[in-house]
Amino acid sequence: MKPLIKTEGLHRYYGDHCAVQDLSFELYPGEVLGLLGPNGAGKSSTLRMIAGNLAPSMGTVWLDGVDLQANPTQAKRVLGYLPENPPLYPELTVDEYLYYCARLHCVTSDVIDQAVSDAKSCCGLMDVSQRLIGNLSKGYQQRVGIAQAIVHNPKVVILDEPTVGLDPIQIREIRSLISDLGSERGVILSTHILPEVQAVCSRVLMLHQGELAYASSLKHDANPASGCFLIRLARPPKQDVINAIPGIRHVDQLAQARYRLHLEENAGCSASELTEQLVQAGWGLEEFIPEQQGLEQIFVRITTGEQSAS
Repeated sequence: MKPLIKTEGLHRYYGDHCAVQDLSFELYPGEVLGLLGPNGAGKSSTLRMIAGNLAPSMGTVWLDGVDLQANPTQAKRVLGYLPENPPLYPELTVDEYLYYCARLHCVTSDVIDQAVSDAKSCCGLMDVSQRLIGNLSKGYQQRVGIAQAIVHNPKVVILDEPTVGLDPIQIREIRSLISDLGSERGVILSTHILPEVQAVCSRVLMLHQGELAYASSLKHDANPASGCFLIRLARPPKQDVINAIPGIRHVDQLAQARYRLHLEENAGCSASELTEQLVQAGWGLEEFIPEQQGLEQIFVRITTGEQSAS
């Protein structure tokens, strides 16, 4: 299957500061890709480069197989883009604005009525067609912003922080809309909100200081192993005695006789070998469970170097 978006070796410098460094990834049809990271991680710069609004310092972007820098007009035809601040005109009605956007996207006159109607229907805007955009709620304005991004029926939709400033009900509605869009298109959702990614995304990329720090499928690897084991001992020794076992980096006491063992990276100590050592020590091993790591723990570890509390 051909990727809808392919980036290779993207870099972006602002003076001496490297905001995006050597970023490569692909997006396929039917995927909602979460671009996750703290503020300043390089998310918006990455999306602006993919959308053609910002030239990369180095690297290449292909949209549906077309080189964005070599053939920008052709490449952008498959793209719909909602920036963090939607490009709305408050003095226009919803219909006036969407017809204007459709013409900008070269939607032909014989299909423009249907294109606008389909975008409004998809985004739940049929009842506010004649309302001034400036009089709409923040949630409906976000819907209008998404509608302008899909009015030309693009294969790829990029959404930059689409739920910022919305109330919980509006957030749920926008998330549902994003899920619907991702069933037929490729969608990139940029956010720093973890529940957002978990609610709608099939895959996640985490950026930290401009670099790709983590990539995983949320469908098949939602709780990747953390390199930690939870144990309970009937006759526990002093904590430093457990810590002296080869391959163990650190021990946390969670409760009486219950511990979390942090293994050294590349320690070469398998779970069976560690279990055998604990049994031979004669401490009465009662529980030995690989700890699974959630998205929040991964995010905290990558962005701060710390382990989140459990």
